[in-house]
Amino acid sequence: MEARLTEKRYSGRVFDAAALEQIRAILRAHAGASRQQLSYRVCEALDWRKPDGSLKDMSCRVALLGLYRDGLIELPPPRQRYEPRRAYCRRTPQGEPGVRLEATLNALGTVRLALVERSSSGLWNELIDRYHYLGYKPLPGAQLRYFAYAGEHLVGVLGFGAAAWQTAPRDQWIGWSSEQRQRHLSAVVNNARFLILPWIRVPHLASKLLGLAARTLPGHWQARYGYRPWLLETFVEAERFSGTCYQAANWRCVGQTQGRGKLGDHRLGQVPVKTVWLYPLTADCRHRLCQ
Repeated sequence: MEARLTEKRYSGRVFDAAALEQIRAILRAHAGASRQQLSYRVCEALDWRKPDGSLKDMSCRVALLGLYRDGLIELPPPRQRYEPRRAYCRRTPQGEPGVRLEATLNALGTVRLALVERSSSGLWNELIDRYHYLGYKPLPGAQLRYFAYAGEHLVGVLGFGAAAWQTAPRDQWIGWSSEQRQRHLSAVVNNARFLILPWIRVPHLASKLLGLAARTLPGHWQARYGYRPWLLETFVEAERFSGTCYQAANWRCVGQTQGRGKLGDHRLGQVPVKTVWLYPLTADCRHRLCQ
């Protein structure tokens, strides 16, 4: 039996009773369709799209699954069984620790960022899995990943992906409403991973790379996704790191999380408290985000 719904959020979108009834009507009208096909139809009916105009199919699939698990809709059985497992990252000679490098930033040569291509994706994953304290897991949603080079040397990796759905320090700094947040959250990009390879010892390299990323990412993001982001965010685990490199790169510390995780879900238990840092990519980013 299907439960009643007043209003609930899934995948960053609020569903009310009218939206739920619209979804149920689609499911009834296409009883023989697969979950993927149903997701497309729901996206089209709700006009649920990315900023570039394409359908938010993966977000819709997650939302439909949430509605199903909460007893609000019925879905057909999945046609393929998904077995959750930890992402496996191959170990290769390229990922082995390098020779310790101690130098000044000026002595290293030109610092640059290179977008990760499909052919080099495995190396990025491996380096994060081996040397980042959080290990590797796929970044959510729209994303860009970079290798960082100084002269001939691979010195680090960076990853940018979907922003946190809600976090009080950021949301208070922006000053947006829940409706404005839902409308413009895609214009906020999260620096989800940042790693200087552990054998690299170069003062001020981290802040240099963060500054370069802030200048480089907007153009790459527009080329891939059709729009420019307005704000960068990151979360620094307070008991592990002070965030000095973000401060040196002119990011703004706006407070600390309450340990509820990226989705702000009270049911998921506590996660480590993190310091919230922001970097405006436009001088009027708050005005834009509050439209």
